[in-house]
Amino acid sequence: MSAQDPGFIAATRSSYDKIADAFGERFPGDGLDDRPVDRAQVTAFAELVRGNGNAPVADLGSGTGYVTARLHALGLPVFGVDLSPRMVELARRAHPDLRFHVGSLTSLDLPDGTLGGIIALYSIIHVPDEHLPTAFAEFHRVLVPGGHVLLLFQSGDEEERMHLTERFGEEISLDYYWRTPQAVADQLTKAGLRLQARMLREPYEQETRPRAFVLARKPA
Repeated sequence: MSAQDPGFIAATRSSYDKIADAFGERFPGDGLDDRPVDRAQVTAFAELVRGNGNAPVADLGSGTGYVTARLHALGLPVFGVDLSPRMVELARRAHPDLRFHVGSLTSLDLPDGTLGGIIALYSIIHVPDEHLPTAFAEFHRVLVPGGHVLLLFQSGDEEERMHLTERFGEEISLDYYWRTPQAVADQLTKAGLRLQARMLREPYEQETRPRAFVLARKPA
């Protein structure tokens, strides 16, 4: 396995390819309609990006494309990137007017300084600790000066993790890594990004973990 395609990427890609159809049926929207706090973070991110120019935005871990579509409706020139070819196929089918590509957030196929913003909702939870600096270095590389990053993820103590071998009746191998907002903020800062906000909200009724939001910006 090459350094650009480590084992966790292959396992995550294969797992989401297997569960993509069931996942799309179980979660047909972006999950923001009944979560005003989460929705406000995404809306604020869009406003900040628009205020820094018209460079495109990447939705990393775009899944079936509904967050990408919401950002498009908010006036952003946005495209989606997902590790799973099947997820990308479903996103293209659901949103034929938008662009979706297969790719990894640890190795973005983009030139330096081309993105006005990066949003990653529940994407870094599958990235092991030792690969997180690589991902955030990529974020810094592809952002324009003044570009923004918004991360949303389930929060927990750094030593906490989960491994799933089955979901939606499919045999998979999927790792989840829980982190605190401060731990993620520290890694973003080490990558050269400037922290703007971090927030933790308590779980809604059907959720089992708090949700963390971290907003950062590449210095202008």
